[in-house]
Amino acid sequence: QVQLVESGGGFVQAGGSLKLSCAASESILSFNFEGWYRQAPGKERELVAQLNQGGSVEYYADSVKGRFTISRDVDKNTVSLQMNSLKPEDTADYYCNARRWNTLQWDDYWGQGTQVTVSS
Repeated sequence: QVQLVESGGGFVQAGGSLKLSCAASESILSFNFEGWYRQAPGKERELVAQLNQGGSVEYYADSVKGRFTISRDVDKNTVSLQMNSLKPEDTADYYCNARRWNTLQWDDYWGQGTQVTVSS
């Protein structure tokens, strides 16, 4: 069973930075996509940033473009999200996701989530 373990959340003032990391229990090259989602209170979970299997950026949400950077370390099987110029509206639970095509369907794997709180 794939395990994803996030770290790096916390409390920060507006304008500050945080870096989230996600460690996978197996090679991230086995996944078609790796990314970060977030869910704010009372809102649906949304995709924030995503890499494809080749390591290229597949997606950034418009709200984070120019402020967040997704990256990966294949040797360490980690995916990171560097978040700069944080805003109060970035406050949410952030989830690491890995997605893999399994013959007939997509298999999605999730971390336990890490909380990010940005104060104004």
